[in-house]
Amino acid sequence: MKALWSGIFKRDLALAFRQRSELAQPLMFLLMVVTLFPLGVGPGPATLQKIGPGVIWIAAILSSLLAMDRMFRDDFWDGSMEQYLLSGQSVWAISAVKVLVHWLVSFVPLLILSPLLALFLNLTVQMYTALMLTLLLGTPLLSLVGAIAVGLTVGLQRGGVLLALLLIPVFIPLLIFATSAVDAAALQLPYRAHLAIIGAMLLAAMAAAPMAIAYALKVSQN
Repeated sequence: MKALWSGIFKRDLALAFRQRSELAQPLMFLLMVVTLFPLGVGPGPATLQKIGPGVIWIAAILSSLLAMDRMFRDDFWDGSMEQYLLSGQSVWAISAVKVLVHWLVSFVPLLILSPLLALFLNLTVQMYTALMLTLLLGTPLLSLVGAIAVGLTVGLQRGGVLLALLLIPVFIPLLIFATSAVDAAALQLPYRAHLAIIGAMLLAAMAAAPMAIAYALKVSQN
């Protein structure tokens, strides 16, 4: 665990913050999408409140795809991934650390900006609370499931389009349950069932995804 912490976690964080342009690109994309939607559909408070949760979640999914392929790309092309596979270290633990770094770099800024986005889209306190809970449960799921597809496509020269085609259909159930939870909160209805389903999906992904990622990386390396 000490080797994983000092050798991979700190290294990946340092590399992410050195590449500031790539780090800022998904966040800027998210802000532009959330800003342009009200201009396209109208600035009415009721309209913004209705589309707001869906806009934020769609922007989060699309912006995550921009940064997803960086998760293993550099390590694959500079030979570090091959060294990881030959080092005797647990590949699934290495994969879990990299997924954690991706979530911290890609989605924590979204969580920090979410109060401003909720205010901009005229969300109520109840809707914002539900939105935050769905983001806390759903964004780690995006990183975990996305990493499996990244592991399968990391060896391709232009795997970004294929990555989007693989992941967008998989993310649709999460999008449905997340936006339904916020809609239920807007109507002052209970939404614990929606959160429970997203939480169950997250737990299943936490149990299975690291091993699936490790297998995908071994297949891509071979």
